[in-house]
Amino acid sequence: MLSFFPSPDTFLVEEIPAYTPSGAGEHTFVWIEKRSLTTLDAVNRLARRLGIESREIGYAGMKDRHATTRQWLSIPRVAPERALAAGDDEMRVLEAACHGNKLRVGHLRGNRFEVVVTGLSTDDERDALTERLSKLAVNGLPNRYGDQRFGMRADNTERGLAILRGEHKERDHRRRRLLLSAVQSAVFNQFLALREGAGQLRQVLTGDVLQKSDSGGVFITEDPTTDQKRLDAGELIVTGPMPGGWAREPPPGTEAREIEERALAHVGVSRDELASAGHDLPGTRRPLLVPVTLDPPAVIAVPTHGDAVRLRFRLPAGTYATVLIEALGVTVDTPRLPLSV
Repeated sequence: MLSFFPSPDTFLVEEIPAYTPSGAGEHTFVWIEKRSLTTLDAVNRLARRLGIESREIGYAGMKDRHATTRQWLSIPRVAPERALAAGDDEMRVLEAACHGNKLRVGHLRGNRFEVVVTGLSTDDERDALTERLSKLAVNGLPNRYGDQRFGMRADNTERGLAILRGEHKERDHRRRRLLLSAVQSAVFNQFLALREGAGQLRQVLTGDVLQKSDSGGVFITEDPTTDQKRLDAGELIVTGPMPGGWAREPPPGTEAREIEERALAHVGVSRDELASAGHDLPGTRRPLLVPVTLDPPAVIAVPTHGDAVRLRFRLPAGTYATVLIEALGVTVDTPRLPLSV
């Protein structure tokens, strides 16, 4: 059986930043490498050592605990020399430079991954795995949220619904937003599953909210036949709902709207409930398919383990490496923990 067991030795995640520090400004950007720590673990350690509040430290995305990960953080009013000395054996500060603004969630282009897959008993199995990976690079990856998104006990959606309905109060702002967005994620996953089951991930339906591949701009299709040709040419992508206070929605009575309503009903939430969260849940759209970029050589034999290979690929921000690995027919053997976003 093909398996992936995430650990600091089998899983490397490296952030691809949207920009690099300018060298001037009141914030210090630090490039850290951490092992067996969540992003918030690293943030809290730095905050304690530098004598600042953890909420003042910025990050572009959450990175996995069961991995070796590299990412940028921003720290206000701390000299680069002092920041460089704030690491330890589990969290090294590799670089530090000044910049003018705080790093915010989403300020990244994507992530590079290296994943060790074991259980390959024959050359044919390795060839088949390589072929499946190549097909994903050509056709794109269904952009499902991984199980990690829903918490160790898989109850983040239920807890988010309780917050929406006033049945639970969450004082930690970051935690509140995480739980609320799990409800959005559940709606998106169900919409994706319905479209995928009907063979409609690459089909333009009436009312679809489409995204331009070059600019990222979104619009509602008015001519599905013409837009289908643009989608086939790689110019457009079908998006799914992350409903909240504001987001483009398919018009009532359209095919896309009907599927969204089924997804909302499956999760047990209404558009009005999600909109009631206001700024904590602004709403957006998420592509149903995302590109997979292979870093050659994409499949490398692991000399010390004859049944193992290392896969090397890049994914856009917000896409889960575990979803790609499962799409390859590989079993992910790990507890459910809050991992990357």
